[in-house]
Amino acid sequence: MNVTVGLTDDIAACLALRRTVFIEEQGVPEAEEVDGADGGARHLLALAGGSPVGTARLLVKGDTGKIGRVCVLAGARGQGIGAALIRAAVAEFAALPAVTTVRLGAQTHALGFYAALGFVATGPEYLDAGIAHRDMVLAL
Repeated sequence: MNVTVGLTDDIAACLALRRTVFIEEQGVPEAEEVDGADGGARHLLALAGGSPVGTARLLVKGDTGKIGRVCVLAGARGQGIGAALIRAAVAEFAALPAVTTVRLGAQTHALGFYAALGFVATGPEYLDAGIAHRDMVLAL
């Protein structure tokens, strides 16, 4: 499968992917998924055969880049798309001289996935939208 990952202005496609994965599949309340931070964010979109299959949201606060809202459609999982999104996100933050750390909140079932990409778990487990998470960091 030919997959491309890059920055996008197609926020509607990103929101549609997030609706499918987070709201419909994982049962996250819409009020928690749509948090008002999308306008100030940069968005990555993964395309397979020209169709949107994954997304991630990038926010910067001070010297920290935050990766959030990472999702891949169920039918496209297991093909490296999530890893491509994370690598692209890290590259975007690495290109910003002020950003020295990348942070994300990982669902606990995905800790090994992020660890394989260089992230280190920090702090206690917590619930976000009723789903167990841990924060993870990567020093640039």
